[in-house]
Amino acid sequence: MSKGREGPAAGGGAAAVLLRYLREQNRPYSAQDAFGNLQREHGLGKAAVVKALEQLAQQGHIREKAYGKQKVYFADQEQLPAASDAELHGLDGEITALSTKVQALQQSCRQMEAELKDLNSSMTTPEMAREVEELRKDCASYAEKLERIKSATNHVTPEEKEKVCGEQKLYCKEWRRRKRMATELLEAILEGYPKSKKQFFEEVGIETDEDHNVTLPAAV
Repeated sequence: MSKGREGPAAGGGAAAVLLRYLREQNRPYSAQDAFGNLQREHGLGKAAVVKALEQLAQQGHIREKAYGKQKVYFADQEQLPAASDAELHGLDGEITALSTKVQALQQSCRQMEAELKDLNSSMTTPEMAREVEELRKDCASYAEKLERIKSATNHVTPEEKEKVCGEQKLYCKEWRRRKRMATELLEAILEGYPKSKKQFFEEVGIETDEDHNVTLPAAV
């Protein structure tokens, strides 16, 4: 009969505690993580944890894998009992349930992040109070201005307004007519003029509406 691997020394020692912990958790841990998780309950020192993990790895009770300068330790999967179909089915169910829970939590986090964003972009109570006060001052100023306008005696009557608008239309019509006549006359002159239009205008001293940024109002 073949001889099995030598078990960790004394069941209550650091090696036994660490071996049992790694098999129960069945996930990788660094020496620092294992020390932090077991220190309070078992009173293990960090040096003892490091030494015990290295001893267990050397004896083949656990596996060791290096990632740069750090090592992680985990249970030897070949030494763990194989899971039955029922256990695997149960684990699949747990995975599905946990995945659903994770999705729900992620959705909840997204909603809370959106709410937080809205709250951060909203005005605070003191800011709203200042805004209301400013609006009240504006309203009071507008009300005072409106009252001054209502009480003024130099209001333009509808008849006066209609007369002014009529005169404006008449003057714009005449302006448009004279501009058209001047344009036609100048174009006729320029047909036999040897120089450019700009040079002709400069020599004669003609100033256009555009030179003074004046625009003829559109016809109504």
